[in-house]
This record gives sequence, structure tokens and C-alpha cells, in this order.
Amino acid sequence: MADDAQEARFRQHEDILRSLTAMLGAQHAMNQRMEAFVARQDTINEGVQTTLARVETLLARMIRHEDNGRDA
Repeated sequence: MADDAQEARFRQHEDILRSLTAMLGAQHAMNQRMEAFVARQDTINEGVQTTLARVETLLARMIRHEDNGRDA
């Protein structure tokens, strides 16, 4: 009887280890997807910053502060 209880507990531990291994594999895959997303987001952010700098430059050229109010 003690051997049966020990065998059942051993199987339970093996099931737990299999479950944990599967969860770790799933977590690893999700981490890789997130890393790829973050890398794409960084590239997008760089493009947005470049575009913003260009828009700011164009606005600065169009609206000259030293001439402000003299056109009236």
C-alpha cells in the first residue's frame, strides 16, 4: 500500500513537472513575440521622431517669430 501511495505521488510530481515545462515553453514563446513587437515599436518611434523634427522645422520656417505681427 505504501508503494502505491509513493507511486501515485511520484506520478503527480511528474505531471506537475510536465505542466511547468509546458508553461515555461509557452512563456518563452510569448517573450519572443513581445521582443519582436518592442523592436518594431522602436523602429516606428524613430520614424515618428524624425517626422516630428521635420514638421517642427517646417513650422519654424513658415512662422517666423521675429516677423510675427508685422504682416497686419
